[in-house]
Amino acid sequence: MKSNRTSAFLAATAVAASGLLLSMPAWAQEEAGEETAKSGTSFLQVVFGGTAMDLIVWLMIFLTSLATLALIIDSCVCIRAVKIMPADLIETVKNSLAEGDLGAAMEACEATPGPLSNILMSGFNSITEGYDVVLDSVSSQASIETEKLMQRVNYLNLCGQLAPMFGLMGTVTGMVSAFGSLGTVKGAAQTAALAQSISSALYTTAVGLFIAVPAILGFTFIKNNASKIILMMEAMTYELINTLKNSEVKEQEP
Repeated sequence: MKSNRTSAFLAATAVAASGLLLSMPAWAQEEAGEETAKSGTSFLQVVFGGTAMDLIVWLMIFLTSLATLALIIDSCVCIRAVKIMPADLIETVKNSLAEGDLGAAMEACEATPGPLSNILMSGFNSITEGYDVVLDSVSSQASIETEKLMQRVNYLNLCGQLAPMFGLMGTVTGMVSAFGSLGTVKGAAQTAALAQSISSALYTTAVGLFIAVPAILGFTFIKNNASKIILMMEAMTYELINTLKNSEVKEQEP
């Protein structure tokens, strides 16, 4: 809103009124201006002392950080060779197939559910259709299990991309608040408002990058580990399935 500036008092009152509609109440910043200028702006003041949009941005950043931490822990716990390829399952299936006992191999897979069990069961269910069909079934199921594993990892990559974007959004809203405060407050309160808005802008960028760096590093290492485990699982699956080629499989009793 433009003012003709015929009266300094009326102009200041009009600008302050418009500022009340667009941002946090200016009277609170003016009242605490002297103290903030002397004591500085704390992190909590930066987070909770901005506009509603600033608070939403901070909420998104904190949720992204929690998601990043949860995904890294989940991936480290679940995406492991001992979890995906249990040694007991491999040994039981290998011995059962060597003896031609397909039923025992299928029971072992059902007792130990997981990616390797799903792939093996897909091949076992197609055993009557020929060895080539078994290989196709194993290959298709392996692709499905690989996609399931990589989806968990890709969410971590998403967090690594979203965190700096939220930080940039906070930077923009912080700079908008900083320039908006130039027309709504005066004196020491203006300095405090500028310091708070600029601090919020810089803090969101820094925190966003701080979250993005471990998210991207975690994504890279976990993805490489998952790819290695997947290759090992596929090699182990084909090794187990190949024993069917030279073994006489016992017929399951109805």
